[in-house]
Amino acid sequence: MTIISTQPIAGQKPGTSGLRKKTPIFMGEHYLENFVQAIFDVVGAAGKTFVLGGDGRYFNDTAAQIILRMAAANGAARVIIGQGAILSTPAASHLIRLNKTDGGIIMSASHNPGGPTEDFGVKFNISNGGPAPESVTEAMYKRTTDISEYHILETADIDLGKIGRTSVGDMIVDVVDPVANYATLMESLFDFPAIAALFKGGFRMRMDSMCAVTGPYAVEILEKRLGAASGTCVNATPLPDFGGMHPDPNPTWAKALMDEMFGANSPDFGAASDGDGDRNMVVGAGAYVSPSDSLAVLAANAHLAPGYAAGLKGIARSMPTSAAADRVAVSLGIESYETPTGWKFFGNLLDAGRATICGEESFGTGSDHVREKDGLWAILLWLNILAVRKQSVAAILAEHWAKFGRNYYSRHDFEAIASNKADAMMAALRGSLATLPGQTLEGLTVQAADDFAYTDPVDGSISKAQGVRILFEDGSRIVLRLSGTGTEGATLRLYLERYAAGPEGLDLDPQDALAPVIRAAHTLAKIENYTGRVTPDVIT
Repeated sequence: MTIISTQPIAGQKPGTSGLRKKTPIFMGEHYLENFVQAIFDVVGAAGKTFVLGGDGRYFNDTAAQIILRMAAANGAARVIIGQGAILSTPAASHLIRLNKTDGGIIMSASHNPGGPTEDFGVKFNISNGGPAPESVTEAMYKRTTDISEYHILETADIDLGKIGRTSVGDMIVDVVDPVANYATLMESLFDFPAIAALFKGGFRMRMDSMCAVTGPYAVEILEKRLGAASGTCVNATPLPDFGGMHPDPNPTWAKALMDEMFGANSPDFGAASDGDGDRNMVVGAGAYVSPSDSLAVLAANAHLAPGYAAGLKGIARSMPTSAAADRVAVSLGIESYETPTGWKFFGNLLDAGRATICGEESFGTGSDHVREKDGLWAILLWLNILAVRKQSVAAILAEHWAKFGRNYYSRHDFEAIASNKADAMMAALRGSLATLPGQTLEGLTVQAADDFAYTDPVDGSISKAQGVRILFEDGSRIVLRLSGTGTEGATLRLYLERYAAGPEGLDLDPQDALAPVIRAAHTLAKIENYTGRVTPDVIT
């Protein structure tokens, strides 16, 4: 074992999605090593077993070798790693739970671009398979500020391309098929014979993995196990730079898929997933499904899949996600929960048996089968529903809205805003909240305004300042948050919602239906004044 003296490196503060920085920063002297040592110093490594894998982005393979040598030097007993250092985030969560390990290290920057000058990330998941809670990530950050050495074993790289058992020093390394266990889990949850019959009957699908991690998973499950036609899965080979794509499954970055699904002779069903496999976008022929509507439809129809035939214990959604799923919960007679953004909040509810299905506004949906959102899981549940109901996506959406009404919903992202300007805008907005109730803008009267705070019903913890909410008397809503998922500046996320009870007004273009809410949001937050922007970079 070699002990290398080092100096603390500032700026290594991980969020709920881990630490994300530009790849050259992670490749800099001691940077990755300092953060990994901070993880081991906080959670302990001696005698423990961990899962390790990543989304295959640039530096993934090199970082895996470094982490293995450090785990060995810190006394870990065993590491389970995906072949080629590949594991989707939900697959890693499943392996942690399946093998009852002490946690896992996931190398990913999620939906951010990859490559020599793009983004890299590292996060730690705890023994339940979910992201480390804030108390743990704060301890890791504190450790990076005073770290003075890291431990690493000086040894040659091991062959991660070969499945089987090997060792690094005294530590066992099990290189496993990254897909097999996950695919088996999916087969236990969904009616594979019914979905296979759907494909056999001529049902056509396009699955775009965006040159990211879910490619091998999609090919194995959709084409090999379910019998979808060869070529159903496109961009299915994970590439270090994601083929130059931005692996974020939304109508802007998955434009080729959207064009195909809204073109002549389109497939019956389309889907896309992100860099590490935890997000999804689904779209029918000429019918885009918003993340909020997807959560609501999946919750209303989950009983059609064998894994959920007994019904749901509850439904949880992040606060910026529309209230569509709440209406489903009422109809099912089960609890609904509104949490801050971040899968860790869902993890508490799932572990306590209070919720079964969860979803958030940024194309993330999942259930109690793992403790992460799971893109391919959501796609398979949609396929199960389509196979049983024998209707199109558009028909299912229309029936859902006719029953529950429609929550028109959209998210506008203003990316790479100067952090000081974004912070000033939010500070000014927070300072005006008390004066907003009773004001009328664009025909909308403000009923209430606050900075969302959440008291966890499981552990009693309180999370404050989770996003500004402006609620109107007609049920319309504006939410503003600054996101930390980027690596440059700040991203302003503006969430817009307007409810139509029906039966009229259920088939409008969402941006048209939301037009007065959009104008009200820009006026209230003074977005142009602070950012110089009028048009968002991404609309979903």
